[in-house]
Amino acid sequence: MTDLLSTLYPWIKSLHVMAVISWMAGLFYLPRLFVYHAERGMRDGEPSQSFVIMEQKLLRLIMNPAMIVTWIAGLCLVFTPGIVDWGYAWPWVKAAAVLAMTWFHHWLGRQRKNLMKGKALDGRRYRLMNEVPTLLMVIIVLSVIVKF
Repeated sequence: MTDLLSTLYPWIKSLHVMAVISWMAGLFYLPRLFVYHAERGMRDGEPSQSFVIMEQKLLRLIMNPAMIVTWIAGLCLVFTPGIVDWGYAWPWVKAAAVLAMTWFHHWLGRQRKNLMKGKALDGRRYRLMNEVPTLLMVIIVLSVIVKF
């Protein structure tokens, strides 16, 4: 099994990077949609159908599959011999940041449900939350590239 993972390593790593890019695009865009939805998307107390459809499709068709592929490919990389030395801080920091990013993804899913019920947070709060994936991305990239 380990020989197979080593042979497939460049392919799994490529798949992982592509999935991360797709996931991150959604994590950047969905909170921005929430800002517009919260500030301009209500009509007669009901959410605008265009926002509902865009948010739902982004989350279900792009973000969820990308997150799952990111996790599966990432775990395959972790179990490839010689790739991760758990004696350093970087894999632990990256793991914590990935868990935080996953939590944020699920928080966005709950916020989408709240928006559909007309229970939106204010646009300012969504703007602030829009910075979370950027901060986590910086931590993850520095962890993997610098390997502190």
